[in-house]
Amino acid sequence: MSYLQTILQYQEIDGKLFKLESEIAESEERKKYVKLQKFLKVAPEKLDSLDGKATSLKEEADALAKKYEQIESLLADFENLDELIGGGADVSFYKKKAQSVVEQLRKLKADLGVLSASIKDTDAEYQKLKKQVISAQKQYAEAAEAYKAVKGAREAEKKALEAELTKAAEAAKKADGETLARYLTKRKEKIFPVVGALYQGRCPFCSMEPPIAAKSKLPTGIDCDNCHRIIFSE
Repeated sequence: MSYLQTILQYQEIDGKLFKLESEIAESEERKKYVKLQKFLKVAPEKLDSLDGKATSLKEEADALAKKYEQIESLLADFENLDELIGGGADVSFYKKKAQSVVEQLRKLKADLGVLSASIKDTDAEYQKLKKQVISAQKQYAEAAEAYKAVKGAREAEKKALEAELTKAAEAAKKADGETLARYLTKRKEKIFPVVGALYQGRCPFCSMEPPIAAKSKLPTGIDCDNCHRIIFSE
């Protein structure tokens, strides 16, 4: 048996394990589990962000309150306006000052409206997120159990394939440890299948024709320049 055949046998068993693991990974139970896991992972950061926004809005509210106090102090100047005018005070001066106060009050009212809407929206968003987190925490526990059951149902099958794969790895290592190492490296890169015989003179995976200079090495296996799999010809 050639070392390439031992690698192909290893790949056949590896393919069965790969299929099993893919089926588990693509199960609805795992998808739900992962989705909830991701949500619960980022939820604290989102809640903190909303807390920070709430603090900022409070600071804005405090600033507007101080501004209102300042405007109130300006209004005090108009308490004795009749007496001042009667005493010969410049009416135009107070008219301009009154207009300035009115404009400040208008702006303050507009700012308060925007701030009030922002506070309301932030509070609604925070409350909604809190409810979602509480619900997700409950669902996560259920999803974790469901996913655990899916994995458990196929655990015996998985262990049997892993044991078979270990034996095949030992045989492949004895035949040619270097090629097995290349195979395992490519598997870590999520490449599968890894090894294949040429079909009609081309790579069986991507149909790329190997370069002429490399054809003499095909009986021992070369890397495809395009898909990086190990290809050979018998």
